Amino acid sequence: MSRETDDELPRPPRHFVPPALDRWDVAELRAYIATLTAEIARAEAAIGKLDAHRSAADAFFRKP
Repeated sequence: MSRETDDELPRPPRHFVPPALDRWDVAELRAYIATLTAEIARAEAAIGKLDAHRSAADAFFRKP
């Protein structure tokens, strides 16, 4: 049993294609907004981790 690394996992498309919303009811639109909000928070958390990692690496390799 092999374990996939992050590099082997499929990446989402770089360009977001929003769905047509004209046939959705209000409850579906609110659920969609909640899903997008959660995804934005997840992306912002990933950015924070990457920024912290970069800062730690920069501090480690900084010349005295």
